[in-house]
Amino acid sequence: MDNFLAHIMVVDDDEGIKLLVKKFLNENNFIVTTAGSAEEASKKIKLIKFDLIILDIMMPGKSGLEFIEENRNNLDTPIILLTAKGGPNERIEGLEIGADDYLPKPFEPKELILRIQNILKKTKKINQKRVIEFYNIKIDLNKLLILRKNKEFKINNTEKIILEKMINNPGKTFSRENISTLINLDKERSIDVIITRLRRKIEENPKNPKFLQTIRGAGYVLWIE
Repeated sequence: MDNFLAHIMVVDDDEGIKLLVKKFLNENNFIVTTAGSAEEASKKIKLIKFDLIILDIMMPGKSGLEFIEENRNNLDTPIILLTAKGGPNERIEGLEIGADDYLPKPFEPKELILRIQNILKKTKKINQKRVIEFYNIKIDLNKLLILRKNKEFKINNTEKIILEKMINNPGKTFSRENISTLINLDKERSIDVIITRLRRKIEENPKNPKFLQTIRGAGYVLWIE
């Protein structure tokens, strides 16, 4: 799983299920964005290119099936339906409408991970190039590039190592000491300089960062959701 940089959206109005699935996926090195409704999911797919969507069927407002119908013409992202409606008719309807797989609740987390891996392999969505896209930002660790609003920024190997670690551990806070050890740099003060440099490449407003944030007294974190 260490080679995965797949970005997955989990769509479910049940907060408990949503956080549980997110936890399982994060533990297996997936980047996860969540949505609580089909309407919210439709907005997010316009901003972020996902590698896979895990979708509930029964939600307030539009259903998961309506989400697929409305977006399938301009959405080539594979979808796994994860829902309490697990009867044969529901499964057939979901697959006929465009879902790639169907897993009824309750589910085994390991089975979900295996199904995700199988779909990503089949659709060649395993990110061998180590590229991640979110909002108007694209980070290409292979080419050592950050692309933001048609602007191109080179990153050096030190910046690449830090970004790679943060991307593989979404939402995790890294202390200056953690980063110093990671890049073999004794001067923790220099870490602030490197983070500032990265913010100029990633952030629209580096002085008020939205993605690469400081957690006071703890360190730095990269928020992709």
